[in-house]
Amino acid sequence: MKSIKRHCRQESETADLAKALGGVLAHFFADAHLPEQHVNIALEGNLGAGKTAFTRYLIQGMGYAGRVKSPTYSLCESYPIVCSKQIAQAFHFDLYRMRTPLEWQEAGLAEHFDAPGMCLIEWPEKAAGTLPQLDLQIAITTGEQETERQFELKALSDLGLRLLTQLQRDLP
Repeated sequence: MKSIKRHCRQESETADLAKALGGVLAHFFADAHLPEQHVNIALEGNLGAGKTAFTRYLIQGMGYAGRVKSPTYSLCESYPIVCSKQIAQAFHFDLYRMRTPLEWQEAGLAEHFDAPGMCLIEWPEKAAGTLPQLDLQIAITTGEQETERQFELKALSDLGLRLLTQLQRDLP
């Protein structure tokens, strides 16, 4: 499957990458022919790698103007995003505190994966074997400098491939 690698030296470059992906997703959800579409995105990286910051910029890139906060304690935060005449619900999960995949299932959050919109999952390995098909995997690695990050965005489905292909066209 296709992947895109980007080295971001400053947080502004990270923001630009995430907002570009957010723009691609907003366009995808704005398509009137796809009102029931759903996208699943895994965010991987060590503690402090910037998964939540990337998600914040991505959701803002989709047009959400409100506060985007970390779901570390709530497990899930939800954001209604207006994309043209469609509303895409973005669900942001942080599974860091989960000890087993069974705990994830018992939390009753899996129903969000059936709703039109998008699920962004930090620490997806905590729910290994219980998550539905993922479309994109975003691996974040910290660099030597505090603001330096290496991103690898990988398509895991045909939908993920279409999204990455469009993102590659949109990136400078």
